[in-house]
Amino acid sequence: MTHRERLVAALSHEQPDMVPIDLGGTADSSIVVEGYERLKAHFGIEAENTLCDRMMRIVEVDERILQALDIDTRAVFLGTPRETPPDPGPQKYRDVWGVERIKLDDSFYYDQVQFPLAGDISTADIVKYPWPDPDDPGLVEGLRERVAWIREQTDCAAILRIPAPFVHLSQYLRGFEDWFCDLIVNPTLLETLFDAILARTMRIAERVLREVGQEVDAVICGDDLGTQKGLQMRYEQYEKYIKPRHATYFRQAHDLSPAKFVFHTCGSVANILDDLIEIGVDVLNPVQVSAAGMDPLVFKQKYGGRLAFWGAMDTQYVLPHGSVADVKKMVEERIEQMGEGGGYVLAAVHNLQPDVPLENILAMFRHAREYVPSFMKA
Repeated sequence: MTHRERLVAALSHEQPDMVPIDLGGTADSSIVVEGYERLKAHFGIEAENTLCDRMMRIVEVDERILQALDIDTRAVFLGTPRETPPDPGPQKYRDVWGVERIKLDDSFYYDQVQFPLAGDISTADIVKYPWPDPDDPGLVEGLRERVAWIREQTDCAAILRIPAPFVHLSQYLRGFEDWFCDLIVNPTLLETLFDAILARTMRIAERVLREVGQEVDAVICGDDLGTQKGLQMRYEQYEKYIKPRHATYFRQAHDLSPAKFVFHTCGSVANILDDLIEIGVDVLNPVQVSAAGMDPLVFKQKYGGRLAFWGAMDTQYVLPHGSVADVKKMVEERIEQMGEGGGYVLAAVHNLQPDVPLENILAMFRHAREYVPSFMKA
């Protein structure tokens, strides 16, 4: 099988020749700058870093590393908006949504320092907010060329990123404290904010999908809904305020692309997997196995054939703190638990953090290629 055939087979619940592996195919399965520097040094690569997410300082992984590790995926990220606010100072930036962040000297990430719509606001304040232009031509620049390059220069699967629908962005704009209070005491205000954001992210997604949606193999977006122990909100609140809007967003993706639809949500979300399937999710990422109820074996037994899984390599405990032997054992367990009959892409649970040793990164991907599972020996 080619790398692309392997990925497509797995997402279609067909048995691939081996479990596909992903590094950097999405902005949720890449690596933070500090860890990436060690990876580049290991492979003797000297190159400037290109970030695919400035807040998390996540990189676009060099093609030479992807080839060396035999990675099956290649990312297709949005272009850079032409109308981008200037940086307000050293180690500071303001994104197109008006959110300002700063990187402290002892931090690996950019932390948010202001919430533009926090406090005592009205729906009128939301309406008159200086929203970014969803028709900014820069957002789709280079997409066709990137997909063409993947098709012509590799045999890998093209994974298209579209914007986060509205949960993330509404929390960044409103502020987390006000956001959670609004869910209970002022849901009308929060719904107005949701819909203002969704109108713009859907327009961006529409433009991106019309540009290359027919040519890619998977489409991914993310909106974190979980915590370590459960949903961020009561199920009834998810069902009333979040689910219908996600359904609208996901439906558009299916209408404009035949590709499998991947939804990223961190945390414990076991109690909404049926809902996600109902509204069009084909693949769950990142399967945060260290969160409550996120049991890969149970998921495979309960949802295999209806939902594929992408991730499940523990980044909270095993990858940063385990030995190479521990990592190899985890690789074998995940492939045995989730790989039979397709439906699994092996990747880290979210991005590889700076505390993950180089040897564990190498062991994860190399052993995934070396290991022959029991269901392939019969």
